[in-house]
Amino acid sequence: MIRKLMIAFCLAAAPIGAAAQVTSQRIVEADGTSSLVHEVVVAAPRAEVWTAISTADGWRSWAAPVMWADPADAEVMEGSYDPAASPGQPQTIRQRILMRIPGRLIAWRTIKAPTGFPDFETFARVRSVFELAEAGARQTRVRLTMVGYADTESGRHLLDFFDRGNAVSLDRLRRRFATGPIDWSAELRPRN
Repeated sequence: MIRKLMIAFCLAAAPIGAAAQVTSQRIVEADGTSSLVHEVVVAAPRAEVWTAISTADGWRSWAAPVMWADPADAEVMEGSYDPAASPGQPQTIRQRILMRIPGRLIAWRTIKAPTGFPDFETFARVRSVFELAEAGARQTRVRLTMVGYADTESGRHLLDFFDRGNAVSLDRLRRRFATGPIDWSAELRPRN
């Protein structure tokens, strides 16, 4: 059920032609694992993009309708695509920040997925990194790299899922700076 819901969400939430400005690349590493690299240029200075990718308030403006910083652990953020969710519920996602270089890089891993998320044991080994670089006047290149997808059936399934999902997410980040914060009531509305 969760798998179908997540795939439907990623596909239905993207307008026709969305993510056309997002590039993606798959890389097979020497150890046999795969990495995903997605890039987009957003129309905002790097400091503003940093706030969007490194704070709970920022993530709510483009990545998920609800997001919290853990008051007991500043290096943990939790969120959900369910606007009615609250911290600690089964449908939330928790991420542990592994490293920050302010204004340039943030790395994390997912430590809890929504109940029923397929192949979480495999996904828990994947690490994610946002890198920011100036790309011209008031423009920032955003690179999202996810490393450690196992060369297994579940690893390949997750690679396909996040290849599509990351393109949608980075397009939302681009739109957030082009037209304002995402309107989650419209974004999550089922499309015919």
